[in-house]
Amino acid sequence: MNIILFDSHKTREQLLPLTFTRPLADIRVGIMTIREKWEHLLASSTFSLTETYLLGKFPGAKGDEPSLYINGAVLPTEDLVAAIRSLGALQSLKSGDILVAFKSEKQHLNYENFEAIAKSFSAVNYDKDIVSIKHSWDIFKLNGYAIEQDFEWLTKGKTSEPLSATNTIIGDPSRIFLSKGAKVEAAILNTTAGPIYLGEDAEIMEGTTVRGPLALCDHAALKMSAKVYGPTTLGPHCKAGGELNNVVFLGYSNKAHDGFLGNSVIGEWCNLGADTNNSNLKNNYGFVDVYDYGQGKAVDTGLTFCGLIMADHAKAGINTMFNTGTVVGVSSNIFGGDFPPKFIPSFSWGGAQWLRTFTFDKSLEVAQKMMERRGLSLTEADITILKMVFDREEKNRKSK
Repeated sequence: MNIILFDSHKTREQLLPLTFTRPLADIRVGIMTIREKWEHLLASSTFSLTETYLLGKFPGAKGDEPSLYINGAVLPTEDLVAAIRSLGALQSLKSGDILVAFKSEKQHLNYENFEAIAKSFSAVNYDKDIVSIKHSWDIFKLNGYAIEQDFEWLTKGKTSEPLSATNTIIGDPSRIFLSKGAKVEAAILNTTAGPIYLGEDAEIMEGTTVRGPLALCDHAALKMSAKVYGPTTLGPHCKAGGELNNVVFLGYSNKAHDGFLGNSVIGEWCNLGADTNNSNLKNNYGFVDVYDYGQGKAVDTGLTFCGLIMADHAKAGINTMFNTGTVVGVSSNIFGGDFPPKFIPSFSWGGAQWLRTFTFDKSLEVAQKMMERRGLSLTEADITILKMVFDREEKNRKSK
């Protein structure tokens, strides 16, 4: 039986620009992506049901056989997995107005009509709480919960690598887990508010102060004398320094120098120049507005603390300042003094004074150069995705 993680149309819109380049399930929150969480609990690989242009990189199911469809924005639990496994053919599992899962017969469902078809199935109500991502800012809001959950799953029955005596531990040392090859020297590690997890070959350099929860994924690094307040996640191959407070880096991104970043989500292949800072609190202590692609305007987050949402391949030059609730689109290159606009469409070039189109060929050159530094390169599937985003965001760039 195929297991397919689907994108809700509404949620996908609300999570742009992060979902321009990935399905919902491939967002990282906690230590793992949502897809990795489901595959861990189900002990099975999964497929995607999402927009067609993404399927070259995130394949859909092939063939025509009974399939189990699961909402890619929902974070799994053992109880929820059991409820989904118990579904019969042509049954759906719902929690309030959220379609959590459904089981099909031998039929092929496409992205345009699957939600309408699922509505005709016999509905089973799930009466326990579920946790799901509905907006981009939910990623950092839910990060503490997700780190705790992932830490329990990933460390169960395993033994941490030994921790060097050069470190200072505050709290329970059993809440620190080092995977194979991970290194920590002369750091202050505080687990009283949450666990600290280091993936394979991850490193916390000397002089760093960490207050958990912290997820430092495979090959990620905290630079010397960094100050980190949890819940914070650095995805695979990320490097960060300076001051971080409740930030999620999805993967392969850098903030290698001093500067403050708080209550933010940073996509893959981003780079923040030295002394880049963001505001995460308004001077009047009011709720922060953030641009919503689905509504085409800024919406009230209901949050007092909300910083920067930055999509894949975006860059910020030295001394860049981002205002509260700023959204930066895919492959944008931002630089210069003063605060740039709070909504920056994908493939923009400039800053506070002006924004122009970052030409597609030039943007690919920058992406390729950064990826080569990690021993990777742009694939044809990557280029197809980026070209689709470039074309879709033309209207928003012209409006600027």
